[in-house]
Amino acid sequence: MTKQLSALIASIALASTAYAQTTVTEPWVRATVPQQSASGAFMQLRSADAARLVKVTSPAARAVEIHQMEMHGQLMKMREVDGIDLPAGRSVNLAAGGFHIMLVGLKQQLKEGDVVPITLVLERQGGKRESVTVNAPVKPLAYAASKGH
Repeated sequence: MTKQLSALIASIALASTAYAQTTVTEPWVRATVPQQSASGAFMQLRSADAARLVKVTSPAARAVEIHQMEMHGQLMKMREVDGIDLPAGRSVNLAAGGFHIMLVGLKQQLKEGDVVPITLVLERQGGKRESVTVNAPVKPLAYAASKGH
């Protein structure tokens, strides 16, 4: 029994070490007004080794898309992208005006204080996929993240 328990503890420790290859900091989602059907989610991602964010899901929305905003002359354009590269050991900021996550077809109004579960799917070398779920607090409409985040 002791050997089985030790083996179980060792396997849990190994699994959590492998899972910890990606860290997510400062996740948040912008609150919505009644009848608003979409909102943005923002956070910082850091991967121990090179990876790519390839998919995002959330039970709060019908669909979740990875977007990028870019200036084209005097016009800001937003477009869906198929993923975001995460260079090894470097933080990638998902923020308004750049890469971010769009929650589309919201199932209900998002109010300050709510929490939105978001699952990030990352692909690593060799096609290995890792899922990381975060609980992102909903911040007020006028919320501005700390500088650089």
